[in-house]
Amino acid sequence: MRKKVMIVLCSVCAVLGFFTLWSAEGAFQSDWQLPAAIPADEESYRLVLITQELETPFWDKVGAGAAAQAGQEGVILDVWGSYGSNREDFLKQIEIALHSKVDGVIVQGLDTEEFKKLTKEKAAFYGIPIIIVANDVPVAESLRKTFVGSDHYAAGKMLAAQLVKEMGSSGQVVLLGDMEQQYSQRQRMQGVNEVLAQHEGISTVYAESGKSDEEIIVATQNVLNQYPNVQAFIALNANHVGPLMKEISRRAQLAPYHLYSFDDGSETASLLDQGKLDAMIQQSPEQMGEQSVELMMQWLRNEVVPLESSGYITDIRVVKGAEAGP
Repeated sequence: MRKKVMIVLCSVCAVLGFFTLWSAEGAFQSDWQLPAAIPADEESYRLVLITQELETPFWDKVGAGAAAQAGQEGVILDVWGSYGSNREDFLKQIEIALHSKVDGVIVQGLDTEEFKKLTKEKAAFYGIPIIIVANDVPVAESLRKTFVGSDHYAAGKMLAAQLVKEMGSSGQVVLLGDMEQQYSQRQRMQGVNEVLAQHEGISTVYAESGKSDEEIIVATQNVLNQYPNVQAFIALNANHVGPLMKEISRRAQLAPYHLYSFDDGSETASLLDQGKLDAMIQQSPEQMGEQSVELMMQWLRNEVVPLESSGYITDIRVVKGAEAGP
């Protein structure tokens, strides 16, 4: 009896052993494999676009153009920044981006020592390329890889020529700008002055203002009090246009005045459509966003090295109310 039990147990063990070996062989010969690790060189690049003026029409278009190009390039793009030109917050965002060791930073230029120190020293320390968009700073003072945006000197000349065309070759013109002029404002003013200086009958007055609405209103009041015969205003900082017009309207009709500016303010496009602004320079913010991402990727992939230090100039044109784009 014991012998029979042993024979049965040996037979069972033999059968189980056969099926175990058969199953193991099938497993090792199977086509199933573990997911392959993604090579490091195929990981997505990460770029950051940083602006002082989030959620304004101009910068929304820059961001949309950059996002569209990032999608085509297959890279990650974050849009950071501050509201209402908060410089401290803006500079903090740049510093965070550099500490995060992103692959590239596309940033609105700010002509201050703090900004230049970040883009020269910290960006160089981390080896992160900087491309400046829309508002440039001198290349020697920032070590940026390149600039993408308008030729602001040419824009100033273009706008001044339009003013002469509409006002004529005589009259008094006020140029309204910031107390601390940005590089782009200085370029705009240089272009305006060069054209107006060709007409002996035109005199110019430079008025400066702080950034708040109250400061702009006070600056406008002072100009109107000191120069009651002024015929035209050019707002070098497009964000001055709204408060400027409100103060003029409070004292007189807008119609007798020739009023001009640029499209990178929060209100200029709507004021142009309403017929309150005679003309403005329309830039190409979507093109700026697209091209800045494209150039950044060409740099990172060593396709174009070095980039043009003088910059890549985008399109500008003069528009009046009926011609303004969406």
